[in-house]
Amino acid sequence: MFYGSFFIIGGKDEVNKVTQAVILAAGEISAFHQPVGFLELEDTTVIERMITTLNANGINNITIITGYKKQYYEELAKHPDVKIVYSSRYKWTGTMHSLVTASDYINGDFLLIEGDLVFEERAITHILNHPNRNCMMLTSESGSGDEVLVEIRDNYIQRISKDVHQLNKIDGEFIGISKISIEAYREMIEEFKFNRNPYFNYEYALLSIIHKHNIGYVKLDDLVWSEIDSIKHYDTLKYVIFPKLKRKETEVRTRYVRDLLSEILELKPNLISHVEKLGGLTNNNYKVNINGRDCVARLPGVGTEKFIDRTNEKANAAIAYKLGLDSKALYFNEVTGLKVVECIPNAETLNAATARHEENMELMAEALRTLHHSNETFHHDFDPFEEIQQYEKLLYEANGNPFNDYHQLKQQFMPLKNELEHLGMKRVPCHLDTLPENFIKSGDEKLYLIDWEYSGNYDPLWDVAAVSLECGFSEDEEELFFSKYFGESPGELESQKLTIHKIIQDMYWYIWSAAKMALGDPYLAEFSLHKYTSGKNNLENYLASRTASLVYK
Repeated sequence: MFYGSFFIIGGKDEVNKVTQAVILAAGEISAFHQPVGFLELEDTTVIERMITTLNANGINNITIITGYKKQYYEELAKHPDVKIVYSSRYKWTGTMHSLVTASDYINGDFLLIEGDLVFEERAITHILNHPNRNCMMLTSESGSGDEVLVEIRDNYIQRISKDVHQLNKIDGEFIGISKISIEAYREMIEEFKFNRNPYFNYEYALLSIIHKHNIGYVKLDDLVWSEIDSIKHYDTLKYVIFPKLKRKETEVRTRYVRDLLSEILELKPNLISHVEKLGGLTNNNYKVNINGRDCVARLPGVGTEKFIDRTNEKANAAIAYKLGLDSKALYFNEVTGLKVVECIPNAETLNAATARHEENMELMAEALRTLHHSNETFHHDFDPFEEIQQYEKLLYEANGNPFNDYHQLKQQFMPLKNELEHLGMKRVPCHLDTLPENFIKSGDEKLYLIDWEYSGNYDPLWDVAAVSLECGFSEDEEELFFSKYFGESPGELESQKLTIHKIIQDMYWYIWSAAKMALGDPYLAEFSLHKYTSGKNNLENYLASRTASLVYK
């Protein structure tokens, strides 16, 4: 089991698992004409970066307490992971009052984060991994003049104050990130019932219960972070601190990947170099040089163990390599999902535009024919209708919900399983996720098909339909690609099956992405909406054409 600042491989002990965060974002800073959370940081905002960081660490339940210009947060409320709570008395109260307003939404241990902070991602990872259920994130004194200073005794927090005269010694500065147990939170609320000072802050409420709950700490002396209290703070953050923070995160990520690979491959760290982050919808992928050989390391994203059978993937990828379709695996751990493969030489990843080139259509069709006609058998059979039911279950278990008319559509598309069986289904090895980006060209004549995470035995026309759907082929382009695969235009039976496969694929990937978002993946909202809209339109068109055909007959 390994833990990193940007991802987690393996799970944590359930007793310490935290999946909820509360962000205090009600306050107004007069220098800005919008909430601090919506200040821009390159291609993101303060609040969006915070949500992304939390999601990347498995925090999939986020409550934001708003006040000043609450309308800014209304769009965020559409995010399945985010709930918005309005503190109507934010002008006249402190942070403990804001925290109490969220009590209906807090049902377990949680992270508490002040909304005017920007910090390295490893701050979240370290505090989540700390064994104490109650702890605070500390750094060395910043010298800002407004520090919350901390005194430690017997490895626990003893005192907190902005007044240096109230401390016996200064052991660090509290930056505004805490982990709080549900029991401690309830004690804080009980203590607050006797409060007559509306400006009372949560850190002092936490301190008031240390006789019942030991409060630990994580101290990262070299953590790069900043709060935003003024225009000067914001300018310094944008032009000095944030560039430094990004460089530091890259260094931490590189060191983590290097050390991890060094350990699992039993190599000296100096034999692993040139770590470069690659793209990936589900996983964290890195190009890395290992002992002079260019490789790709795949580190599974948070929550992928709920969606992917790694034993199935490992077995099927080995078959694909034997068929000349995939690169050689140097390491594959089916428990953690960590994989290292040889780099494809002169690699060019196809996309929706380059997949339209006729020579690439030929190569894709040839790769699929090689797979489908191989007489091999994959590790398990695939049934998208059963998988849809499983992803629905995951969605609800993660407190997510599908779109309002999903179940109405489901009554219409689930019976299409019987239609497919009536038309005749083959069971052959299929990739089942034939995005153009999963086709890697090597030179002019060779094409690889990578990422066998969802592969299984199913009808081959699923893969063929998926290429057309995911590449966005026009009718003419689709006709050309189908002719490459079939050797001629598909018949009426094949055309009907292809159409049904497209409908089911859209609904399958919609409910998959909805479940992924509910479990903490921040990047799939647009993809999910696109799949749902596409599937709904294709279903309506198919049912309308079938009705018209019956009327005509």
